[in-house]
Amino acid sequence: MRRREFIAALAGGAITLPKVGWSQPEKIWRIGYLTPGFIVSPDINLFEVFRQELSTLGYIEGKNLIIDKRQAEGQNDRLPALVGELIALRPDALVTVSTPAIAAAQRATSTIPIVMTPATDPVGSGFVKSLAHPGGNITGLANMYGDTTTKIFDVISAMLPTARKIAVLMSSNPTHQGLYEVSRAAAPTVGLSTVPVVALTPADLERAFQDVRREQCDAVFVLADPIRRKIVDLANTVPIPAIYQISEYVEAGGLASYGPSLSAMFRRSAQYVDRIFKGVNPANMPVERPTKFELVLNLKTAKLLNLSIPEPVIIRADKVIE
Repeated sequence: MRRREFIAALAGGAITLPKVGWSQPEKIWRIGYLTPGFIVSPDINLFEVFRQELSTLGYIEGKNLIIDKRQAEGQNDRLPALVGELIALRPDALVTVSTPAIAAAQRATSTIPIVMTPATDPVGSGFVKSLAHPGGNITGLANMYGDTTTKIFDVISAMLPTARKIAVLMSSNPTHQGLYEVSRAAAPTVGLSTVPVVALTPADLERAFQDVRREQCDAVFVLADPIRRKIVDLANTVPIPAIYQISEYVEAGGLASYGPSLSAMFRRSAQYVDRIFKGVNPANMPVERPTKFELVLNLKTAKLLNLSIPEPVIIRADKVIE
């Protein structure tokens, strides 16, 4: 073909040029994961639940995903510096475990999507404008612990009919004072009283349980927080019945819990991240609330504590560990 004919044919599309084997490299997504507690505790690994769900959704570490992890180890004053380190790595999303981490991330960025995993009071804490319409760069899960606290005192009364004084274990979590006020109001309706006990950091837990013993409390109600596995060992050593808002404590040897599944919320958090990576704006992603709350009992721990749980409570339980 002569040059003039070739140019004419090319302009008219008569000649198909061979495709060069160029392909766009697969995007590598980056997540910053921040917890006030520990990423992994003995018997409890919610991070692995989150990571496995991401894998199910097609995000594989070392292939198309990097997860940068930071843990404050129970020292919330470290959170601002830790979130600063994560932001410097330019993540596509931040996954923040519980209210202290969410608050630190909110102060640090208004542009990077933040997934709450989960929050106790997202609206009251100022993280979102409303559950249905977050309106900013923050969305994710609400745990509804404030709404279930009253119900837990019904559980304590039924499970421990001779109990009268309940220690309420708190940390530096800013939601705990409000949850304690709810506890103090709910306890008298079932013939109980409350004693506030504060362990600001994991290092304060042994002293806190000494306070519980000195106050001659009949049980401990552990307010929701990033999991501090040491609480289970201390409660079983004292020994004293401990009731939790997080079922993972019971699976690790705690006595009882009432609340939503934290594992389910961590799986849902991964799904929120997936939607953000696919282009959904956090401002338009409603905050999800749990719809199922479970009573979980550990009869092995009850035996360890020489405690006989009434049969109606056992029948009522959603899950019994024997």
